[in-house]
Amino acid sequence: MLKDFAKRILRRCRRTFRKDIDIFLKDSAGIIHVGANEGQERDLYASLGLPVIWIEPIPDVFRALRNNISCYPNQRAFRYLITDENGKVYDFHVASNRGASSSIFDLARHVEIWPEVSYIQTLKLDSVTLPTFLKRENIEIDLYNALVLDTQGSELLILRSASNVLRNFRYVKLEVPDFEAYKGCCTIDEVTQFMLNYGFLEKHRNRFAAESPCGGRYYDIVYRNKRLTTPGWRNWQMRQT
Repeated sequence: MLKDFAKRILRRCRRTFRKDIDIFLKDSAGIIHVGANEGQERDLYASLGLPVIWIEPIPDVFRALRNNISCYPNQRAFRYLITDENGKVYDFHVASNRGASSSIFDLARHVEIWPEVSYIQTLKLDSVTLPTFLKRENIEIDLYNALVLDTQGSELLILRSASNVLRNFRYVKLEVPDFEAYKGCCTIDEVTQFMLNYGFLEKHRNRFAAESPCGGRYYDIVYRNKRLTTPGWRNWQMRQT
């Protein structure tokens, strides 16, 4: 029975695991995943034995997430909206695709790729920064060296407010477009320049959606902290703390 269960997990992981783009997980100690939705990657993370912190702001989706990871003792879920400010109340727009495209931003050219997606509800949600969340929930950040952001346009806001903890991560994975999918959202060029300023180089890029009629594309991008792969960096980092 256990063998059959393990085989089912491995089959699901093979379907989920994408060559190159997710190979960084094999070099990861733990994951902080912001914008969890229902935890679609839970089996993949579990197959690699990774502890996971999931963060999801939508109450109904959060309940589904918590139920989905209930069989994995080293995966924990927290209901927070992570942005660049503490205590700010946002109009958070809930999308029709089970919350997957939900955002603090209004939809813009997103409709060019996913015309069937719309907003069906707006919630008033308080936000916190990632460092505030980590402190409030007593998260030992040294246990998690990979950060995954899937927050539909607000990734750069989160990164800017988390600059003091970025050095702890070996990898950062983001879902980001090269066009204005949401009004005021970040784009690849903006994110890449920011990551370069903090010592992160692009490692892998994978386009995961059809190109829009006007040329817009969506990517998953993995950035690697070059300082954490440089000899002596760990010793330097320890001297700074």
